[in-house]
Amino acid sequence: MSAGPADIEAIYRAQSGRVLATLIRLLGNFDLAEEALHDAFIAAAAQWPRDGLPGNPRAWLVSAGRFKAIDLIRRRARFDAALKEIADTLDTEDPEMEEVSIADDHLRLIFSCCHPALPPDAQLALTLRTVCGLTTEEIARAFLAPAPTIAQRIVRAKTRIRDLDLTFRVPEADELPERLDSVLATIYLVFSEGYAASQGEDLTRPDISSEAIRLGRLLAQLLPEAEVFGLLALMLLHEARRPARLSAGELVLLADQDRSLWDHGLIAEAQDLVSRAWVTGTVGTYTLQAAIAAEHCRAATADATDWARIVALYDMLLTAEPTPIVALNRAVAVAMRDGPEAGLMLIAPLLADKALANHHLAHSARADLLRQLGRNAEAEAAYARALELATLAPERRFIERRLQELGVSSSPLPTDGGRLGP
Repeated sequence: MSAGPADIEAIYRAQSGRVLATLIRLLGNFDLAEEALHDAFIAAAAQWPRDGLPGNPRAWLVSAGRFKAIDLIRRRARFDAALKEIADTLDTEDPEMEEVSIADDHLRLIFSCCHPALPPDAQLALTLRTVCGLTTEEIARAFLAPAPTIAQRIVRAKTRIRDLDLTFRVPEADELPERLDSVLATIYLVFSEGYAASQGEDLTRPDISSEAIRLGRLLAQLLPEAEVFGLLALMLLHEARRPARLSAGELVLLADQDRSLWDHGLIAEAQDLVSRAWVTGTVGTYTLQAAIAAEHCRAATADATDWARIVALYDMLLTAEPTPIVALNRAVAVAMRDGPEAGLMLIAPLLADKALANHHLAHSARADLLRQLGRNAEAEAAYARALELATLAPERRFIERRLQELGVSSSPLPTDGGRLGP
């Protein structure tokens, strides 16, 4: 079967992260592996339309990238004799030579990137960019930070790896726990970008969120701990609602979603994981977020949502993770329990935080509460600010509709778990 540009682009989106992870393991060098990945896809773009799609595109790309890297090293060996030995070693080694304790290269490399010698923010940024294939802009949105700041973190992380000659290997069993927090955060940030894309026409990117769930399942097999179960449950609960989040390409808020479209099999699996997490160990932030999402999924209708229970869970989450985003979501939950005025009183001081002042969801939440109170002029200004900040096309259209509907009663903007949208 011949492969056109659209096929190659789809394979790049789905497989480039895994191919790069394997090339880094085989070549032992980030920059060389990235160059090899680039060369492999150039070769694919030239050969696949002519020769047809290979039976295993990922294996083809790994092999092509490896040989491209060997050729590159040999060309450079004319100026550096030490490189010839490296090239000869790579050429004779079997790419599947080692039996790894973390069988999946992608997950293995995430653990490697989360090396304790790197600052935590650099660990996350490097993993998201290099292993997971997110753009600098997408990572910046996840961090609520400027893109140039993220780019500098990535460059510094690579420089530190090179200067310290960090070995990219499978961590020993006693090393895994100290890297777990960074690994969990990385996987969830990947999922978040797939569940609520940072920009463009598409609200979601299922290829990215599916990969995060796959990694979460592998991690749960490797480390059956409470927060691992909690993270996997949280992702499954959000994923279960994906079919109802859009209608004719337009955003549908949680309260308005057709709950018959939710994947109740994933919900049941996730609720079991939440229960296991709750009794397995100390309750952490992912388990608490999963418990909040489970409360939404447990309610047969939006009106049946137990907002008192959700606020109580947010109280626990805010103690464990006192961030502006968690405080914002708790404020909206309080508004659902106690009324819009109570929510506005909590949101007002939060907007003084630099991150939330430039976050469109904070202004959208405030605008919805203002509109419920009939304070339309203030609501209009808040919606207008949200529209300035929103980058995703469906979200912008949603805010534009709200602006057009001012004066018409509407439901508030429910929250469902800390960081993600409806």
